[in-house]
Amino acid sequence: MNNNIILIIIFSGVMALIGTMLGALLGVVINRPSKKFLGNILGFASGLMLSIVVFELIPDSLEKTGIFGTLLFLILGIIIVVIIDRMSNLSSNVNSQYAKVAFMVAVGLMIHNFPEGLIMGFGFINGDSLGIKMSMIIAIHDVPEGLAVAAPLMLSGIKSKKILFYAFLTALPTAVGAWIGIYIGSISVEILGGALAFASGVMLYVVYGEMIPQSRKLWAGTTSTLGILFGMIVGLLMINVI
Repeated sequence: MNNNIILIIIFSGVMALIGTMLGALLGVVINRPSKKFLGNILGFASGLMLSIVVFELIPDSLEKTGIFGTLLFLILGIIIVVIIDRMSNLSSNVNSQYAKVAFMVAVGLMIHNFPEGLIMGFGFINGDSLGIKMSMIIAIHDVPEGLAVAAPLMLSGIKSKKILFYAFLTALPTAVGAWIGIYIGSISVEILGGALAFASGVMLYVVYGEMIPQSRKLWAGTTSTLGILFGMIVGLLMINVI
């Protein structure tokens, strides 16, 4: 695994970059994507992440570190991501120019993308297939994030090339998180189990605290709910096929 660390970091960064840049590109091309589109894609990504947590990460953690260790690190993951969430929202009430709003969104996403990289790193240490699954899911999850950065920048009149560059910067912390996740997870089986539980806590909070509520807020129709369920089905297939 040590010989492949650089490749894993590059792969993790590229996957995050694909999702973020695709979202930013959609924002540039579509200019104002519909709420229905955003709500459905967020719902789908939520279902994917839930499948991985419930059907793979938590069972693997239970096997490696037991019920008490799993609960301890899962709760720790939730606490840490709550703190990160609060920090990234400190300046969410900025009411000035759209460029300032975009800057605050980008800073928040960079903070948020670091634990996503940790999840990728933990996944690759636990097994290449899990790392690939996590990378694919996070890439899909990052599409709305790219859109979130691009939309206010488009409204402020920033050129398309600069918008894509700013979106690129928000994806970089994912590669750093992957590198740290690899080293943490390779120390021992017990620590790997705790790391998987920690990642589960992070993902559960992001899904239930941010993604699903935002999906329903953007589009409260039946399709967003079906998107969540379809995402869970696809995630279950990925777990058993990839």
